[in-house]
Amino acid sequence: MKSPAVSYKRHRFPQQIISNAVWLYFRFPLSLRLVEEMLLERGVVVSYETIRRWGRKFGPAYAKLLRRRRPSRRDVWHLDEVVISIAGKKHWLWRAVDQDGYVLDEIVQSRRNTKSAKRLLVRLLKKAGMPPTRIITEKLRSYGAAKREVMPAVEHRSHKGLNNRAENSHLPLRKRERTMQGFRSPGSLQRFISIFSALRNLFVPPSHKRSALSTHIHRIRAIAHWKAVTGATA
Repeated sequence: MKSPAVSYKRHRFPQQIISNAVWLYFRFPLSLRLVEEMLLERGVVVSYETIRRWGRKFGPAYAKLLRRRRPSRRDVWHLDEVVISIAGKKHWLWRAVDQDGYVLDEIVQSRRNTKSAKRLLVRLLKKAGMPPTRIITEKLRSYGAAKREVMPAVEHRSHKGLNNRAENSHLPLRKRERTMQGFRSPGSLQRFISIFSALRNLFVPPSHKRSALSTHIHRIRAIAHWKAVTGATA
C-alpha cells in the first residue's frame, strides 16, 4: 500500500497504535486516561501524556488529509455562535454548517460583533471558492451587516427556528467540553475543534442517509479512508 503522507519516524510505537489512540480520543467522548486504559486492555502500555502529545502532533496532520466535501452553489450555510468560558473569560466559537450538518468552518474569537461575523464569512468564502444559495442565522444583527459587506447578493434568512441545524452542531462539542472539564486556552480550543470536527465530518453520515444499511456502509468507507490517511493498513 502507498506510504502515508504523515511521518512516524523516531516513534517507538507503530503507526497503527498511534492513529488508533488519536481516533479514540477525538472521535468519542473519552478522556485521555480512559484512552490509556483502553489501550492497556489491548496490551499497549502508554501514558495519557504520550497520547496527548500524539494528538497534538498527528491530529492536525490527519485532519488536513481527511476527505473534504466539495462545495456547491446549491449549498445553504447555517451560521451560529456559542459562548465558551476559558479561564473565567468569555470567548465565542463561531461555526458554519451546511444543509447536511457538515461543519464548514469554525473559529474562536473574543468578540460577538460585526467584525467577528465578517471574519467568519470571509474565511468561508475563501475556502468554498463560491457563495452559497442562502445563509441562515439567528437574530444577531452582526450577521446581516457582515453579509452586506462580503456577499450582498446572497439571500439571508434570519430566524431562530430555521437555524436548529447550526445550534444542534454545538451539542457534541458541549459533551466533550464536560468530559475534558473545559479548555485551557483559546488556542487549545481552536486546535481541538479543527481535528474533532474533521473526524465528525468523516464518520457521521449525512442527514439523508439515516437507514441502518446506509449508515453501516458509510462508516465502513469512513474507517477505510481513515486507515488510508493514517497508514494504519500499511
